[in-house]
Amino acid sequence: MSDGAALAGPDGALRCPWALSAPEYVAYHDEEWGRPVHGDDALFERLSLEAFQSGLSWITILRRRPGFRAAFAGFEIASVAAFTDDDRERLLADAGIIRNRAKIDATLANARALTQWSPGELDALIWSHAPDPAGRPAPKALSDVPPVTPESTALSKALKKRGLRFVGPTTAYALMQACGLVDDHLETCVARSTPSKARGGATAPSTSASPC
Repeated sequence: MSDGAALAGPDGALRCPWALSAPEYVAYHDEEWGRPVHGDDALFERLSLEAFQSGLSWITILRRRPGFRAAFAGFEIASVAAFTDDDRERLLADAGIIRNRAKIDATLANARALTQWSPGELDALIWSHAPDPAGRPAPKALSDVPPVTPESTALSKALKKRGLRFVGPTTAYALMQACGLVDDHLETCVARSTPSKARGGATAPSTSASPC
């Protein structure tokens, strides 16, 4: 596709190369990826979708996002934690999501674990691992974007220590990219100069499983 530098899209604006690899990516890249996300339920959704993405391309998850949200009660932690064995069987038969038994079980287990946390605790824990942006120069090419960082490794360990599953360092870094803890839009990318807004959008592609 390129040497990893930003590419011009149909409108002439430069974007991260992966943003042009599928039609669904442009709006997602421009409006969601790298924007600050807060709220326990919103962050639970992102953790869950990152887990489901493991071993797959991100476009597979993005195209199924409406199905995931319908199947998992909008990723409201309390609702998912109350799912029964019948719900589990329903999920395993739902063609609108990824029917992976281990990932489904991890999502249900994580919701139950999170009901034991105080309101806002997941948000606070995740954001406490945001690195100082002054120490992170804007990447010039995709090769400058790491798949794992010391902060993502620490976040992974903290989440695992609190009983969460499918939250390895690469997944944790993809979460950090998705939710605006880091800004990995390339230096010349149009989205890097667009003012950020706190929002509740989707999770992002990890650089180790880039949609490029």
